[in-house]
Amino acid sequence: MIKELIYILILLLGILVGLILAKLCKDEIKNWRKRMIIISVICLIIALIIVFSNFTYKIPVIITLIFIAITDLTIVWKSYRIKSKKK
Repeated sequence: MIKELIYILILLLGILVGLILAKLCKDEIKNWRKRMIIISVICLIIALIIVFSNFTYKIPVIITLIFIAITDLTIVWKSYRIKSKKK
């Protein structure tokens, strides 16, 4: 029970980390926006592959990959909101 709660908190922290990074790295996000989307899609695909595999540390790896995807997608989402506010 406590392990699942920690996993959920880690995934929620991905949103917070994404918001912080979006605020700190505005210039780099412009150049990396498409790459972050590609990294997020690749992480989600690898997580789906691991779900159906016989891997020893399945759950921590899946949580890590989803954390990366959530962080990257939050950065991309926030960068579009910052861009639209400037216009």
